[in-house]
Amino acid sequence: MRFLLGVVIFVLALLISVMLHEAGHFVTAKKFHMKVTQFFVGFGQTLWSRVRGETEYGIKALPLGGFVKITGMTALEDVDPADEPRSFRRQPGWQRVIVLAAGSFMHFVLAFVLLFGLAVGIGIQNTTTIGQVTSCVPVSLKALEHANPCTGSTTPSPARQAGIRANDKVISIAGTPVSSWIQLGDVIRKQPPGRSVPVVVDRDGRQLTLHVTPATVPNRHGSYLGIDDQIFQRIGPLSAVSYAGSAFGEVLAGSGSAIAKLPSALPDLFAKDRAKTPAGNVSSVVGAADIAGQAVEAGGGWKYTVSTLLLIIISLNIFVGAFNLLPLLPLDGGHLAIVIYERVRAWLARLRGRPDPGLVDIQRLIPVSVGVFALLVGLGLILIAADIFNPVHLIQ
Repeated sequence: MRFLLGVVIFVLALLISVMLHEAGHFVTAKKFHMKVTQFFVGFGQTLWSRVRGETEYGIKALPLGGFVKITGMTALEDVDPADEPRSFRRQPGWQRVIVLAAGSFMHFVLAFVLLFGLAVGIGIQNTTTIGQVTSCVPVSLKALEHANPCTGSTTPSPARQAGIRANDKVISIAGTPVSSWIQLGDVIRKQPPGRSVPVVVDRDGRQLTLHVTPATVPNRHGSYLGIDDQIFQRIGPLSAVSYAGSAFGEVLAGSGSAIAKLPSALPDLFAKDRAKTPAGNVSSVVGAADIAGQAVEAGGGWKYTVSTLLLIIISLNIFVGAFNLLPLLPLDGGHLAIVIYERVRAWLARLRGRPDPGLVDIQRLIPVSVGVFALLVGLGLILIAADIFNPVHLIQ
């Protein structure tokens, strides 16, 4: 049930992201008085629609995206002569650029706002400093999430037995360096219960190696040390803006790295140890939903769960926004590249005293567009298959 809740939350967040993306195109096109005839969420058969003014708004059966139909997007489209002055293709280049980039811009704005809200509302986990050491091993997952987790338990927690203290900063676990609480929790849960592992901590400037024997909590996936109550440090608005900008840049760089590594990751998508290969860092929307479900199912306190879900949604929006700007048709970035090419070509023509060559002959680019579309669909299906038959487990 908890897993399903995480998936539902992710799907709803995805639909909201799609609506915001299309709203970016819609609002800017309307602002520039272009004619917008449709605004739909989803594809396939129409489930519901309503016409208001000159635009039809609706929902389609397959919630796999959305679209806004703007009159005269290409030179190939037949447009009523009365609507031609308001067609997309007849507007100044700078207006078309804004409309095309507005979808990705909305993804970026949403991600930045969520990062800001996370910092001021819940707090950030910018260190691996322990806030509290639990004195016991809770008797159940419900007890773990209770205000008094040690009710009914007499078993000391592994962290307490090993001498770990509040304000210790964890440097590594079982030889694996850790630099964030999310990474720390992931490494802890992967340790085999009942087997001693070295934990290196920084205590008042001195590094100590402590030996901890992880335990388990009934109905909770993964091992337990007793340092699940992490420090979430809430920061002020100005610091939150700086944090959001820095975190945005890190995720954007990570998204670029994931796109660059995709070709080399393909052979390992169905490997047994996928999570330990580059293929463990790429997934489809199915894989992202699965990880969101795992995050909710893992428990560990509402702050941890909410922050993990938000980071998943933030990462997805930054990735989608950046990917959509790649200069490939039929992505928005491909259309942007065409508009920019047209404007550069017109500028060069003016320098030579020649007339504006006009719109690009999009018909010549149709084979390229179809090829790229087929490639993207193929990659998507491969990733979905890998996420179904060989999923990456956030918690092991």
